[in-house]
Amino acid sequence: MLTRVQYRGLAGTNTDRDLVEMPSQINEHWAFEPEVLKSYARHYKTGEVIPDSLVKKLNESAQFNMGFMTTELVGAALMDMFWHKKAWTPEEVKNIDVKAFEQEVKNQLNMPALVEFRYRSPYFKHVFASDEYACGYYTYLWAQVLEADGYLAFEKAGCFDKATADRYRINILEAGDTEDPMVLYKKFRGQAPTVDALLRNRGLK
Repeated sequence: MLTRVQYRGLAGTNTDRDLVEMPSQINEHWAFEPEVLKSYARHYKTGEVIPDSLVKKLNESAQFNMGFMTTELVGAALMDMFWHKKAWTPEEVKNIDVKAFEQEVKNQLNMPALVEFRYRSPYFKHVFASDEYACGYYTYLWAQVLEADGYLAFEKAGCFDKATADRYRINILEAGDTEDPMVLYKKFRGQAPTVDALLRNRGLK
């Protein structure tokens, strides 16, 4: 909607997969900002604005079970990479023991025994149905790193700060795939992303 690129093939979601999920996820932050929340979150009968105590509960509940969920996501992303980085021979593919391979990966990752992979290999459609996500499932979690770190700029300047919003609009939403995504991200954010904001948002730091 905000694109300013010359060619449609470089516009909107036609970006590097490392960046494509970030804009939709960063938008979710505004929906739960108290200032925004109170403009639409009202009691359906009385019209009463959502109380601060309920906003606090909403924010706290968002961190529930995040250690488990993050381990699941990281496990799935790394298992995807283990599958795709191995040079399989036709004979190995023919005789592969999927369950044993998954256990071998689990052992190498020192994955907690009580946490299973988010997807088991036979139905891990993202990475086996096409080349788009093969060895690329990590991009979901990476987009969350970018989204959390990116929104930190708004947290520091104010969620409706025009200068920050302009940098975000020009370098991310308008630019599409016209430049390397990390170059564009640094132009918006002024620095490379770190995992700190994601860990804090998930209650892990």
